[in-house]
Amino acid sequence: MTRIEELFKRKQQRVLNLYCTAGFPKLESTMEVMKALQDNGADLIELGMPYSDPLADGEVIQQSGAVALQNGMTISILFRQLEEMRANVHLPVILMGYMNPVLQYGFENFCAKAAEVGIDGLILPDLPMYEYESEYGEIINRYNLNFIFLVTPETKDERLKRIDELSSGFLYAVSSSSTTGNSKDISEQEGYFKKLRDLKLTNPILVGFGIKDRETFEAACKYTNGAIIGSAYIKALGNGKDVNLATRDFLQTII
Repeated sequence: MTRIEELFKRKQQRVLNLYCTAGFPKLESTMEVMKALQDNGADLIELGMPYSDPLADGEVIQQSGAVALQNGMTISILFRQLEEMRANVHLPVILMGYMNPVLQYGFENFCAKAAEVGIDGLILPDLPMYEYESEYGEIINRYNLNFIFLVTPETKDERLKRIDELSSGFLYAVSSSSTTGNSKDISEQEGYFKKLRDLKLTNPILVGFGIKDRETFEAACKYTNGAIIGSAYIKALGNGKDVNLATRDFLQTII
């Protein structure tokens, strides 16, 4: 059982996943940010690997990625930073990124190194389901990494059920068909969240995109297992001078 699966076995409601960008606000901030999240109430960490063309990311996360790339962040440097991760961070950790840099690193090498440093799962939004089934899923499973697919309000029920069969860890329910950090009213998606609940899917469900405060967190948690916060936290990190204080103050507004 992976750390992600253990988390959802222990905690079925109000699971809080925080997204942070590796190498932001400074190149060597990665472990400091992760430790601050652990110390201040996060349940799960989604660690973003910066990329120059992030399809699903809104302006705030794009900017944090641009800063991280300017700071010199690469996948190789990230794995170096994570070598001692499990001495200090005990939460489940997911790597989120895009296929291009992962393929340049070497897909199997990437999975092997991720497993070696203690990563629990992957989110790769531009890995199609067909290619996961035909080529990459076997490699991911070989290294005992959970793989989290994204679903949207437009995903048909039949496809939802197939994605649920292929996913492990949890399903990432995108609250609306836009990018991260959107300002749409999440309460308008109540019917979508109810549908996901009523389908009685195998995997837990976390809602992402547009979760930014206690109100939106509570709205997401009403019908699902929890929520993912990215842009609002990145903004707080960028505005704060002290990582731990900025993290503490932000999480106090959520939980």
